[in-house]
Amino acid sequence: MKLNYRKIGLKRIDLYIIKKFLGTFFFSIVLILGIAVIFDLSEKLDNFFDNNAPLDKIIFDYYFNFIPFYLNMLTPLFTFLSVIFFTSKLAGNTEIIAMLASGISFRRLMLPYAIAAGIIFVMSFFLGGYIIPPSNEELLEFENQYVKKFKSNYARNIQMEIEPGIILYIERFEIDQNRGYRMSLEKFEGKKLISRLTAESVIWDSAYHWKVEDYMKRDFQGMREYLTRGTSLDTVIKVQPAEFFISSRESAQLNNQELSQHISRLKHRGIGNTKAFEDEYYKRFSMPLAVFIMTLMGVSLSSRKVRGGMGLNLGIGLGLSAIYILFSTLSTSFSVSGAMSPLMAVWLPNILFLGIGIYLYRTTPK
Repeated sequence: MKLNYRKIGLKRIDLYIIKKFLGTFFFSIVLILGIAVIFDLSEKLDNFFDNNAPLDKIIFDYYFNFIPFYLNMLTPLFTFLSVIFFTSKLAGNTEIIAMLASGISFRRLMLPYAIAAGIIFVMSFFLGGYIIPPSNEELLEFENQYVKKFKSNYARNIQMEIEPGIILYIERFEIDQNRGYRMSLEKFEGKKLISRLTAESVIWDSAYHWKVEDYMKRDFQGMREYLTRGTSLDTVIKVQPAEFFISSRESAQLNNQELSQHISRLKHRGIGNTKAFEDEYYKRFSMPLAVFIMTLMGVSLSSRKVRGGMGLNLGIGLGLSAIYILFSTLSTSFSVSGAMSPLMAVWLPNILFLGIGIYLYRTTPK
């Protein structure tokens, strides 16, 4: 059955703009990411050779995951430059003027742009939140093994609240042996300490089952203290070794629900360094929504016919893109340093550029 676009309010000119928008967007992705892959390969080629990276892993584990990751990360900028490129071309051919002269309002002209931006928004949201995170596990594992090792096989000074009123401390834990050293487990009722278990070493068995060695347990009941010593004791500690080693860099391999749950778990356990995880979580929503802001800015900036032509508009677009990247980087730094809340830091560039987009929209000749 042939779809009747008039019934859903779309005209031929709307379909023309949507096709131009999406076509230019995907063409720019292929072009820019192709260049990015070449530069990345030239930069990391020595690492691949030095670490004897297999060719199939370079292609399938690294670059097959590298491309969608950076595609999604740069989607707002691809959108901005694509809109400027093809809209400047329309304006240069006086097609925008013809549309407005035919009775189409500038607001109505924004409709096909908004539809195309909505398609990109849906793609970016599901890519960033659900499709890319599982593939990032292979990408990070490859980088750790063949490019630059960032995963440590031990953790130091682990301290967390594993359950309400139960505080775990391990001075050093080695993941290769699943063994920790100089452990203490304290139980509180309110602010009152009721028991304290210390051990020279602790070994993870399975699930939440642990074995402590050379331990001493102190139980407090009123003014009395009961002391127990032993060489080995099986116990339940509701934590697993993998939770000691999730770094902020690995937050990219968690989908939206997993990332939200992990942040809640970290806060519940009293681990204060959650800002990098919160940044990643809020970016999963702010980056796709930035597509609409960049579309508004791009159309408003490039819909007028100027003497400098497309080159001038592209130059202004590249300048604004650089400023957006700078603001995003600075605001993230403010968040990590504690100078600004993660929510505000992530959304600040969008808020500022939304203001710029509204100003450009209002000042555009209509």
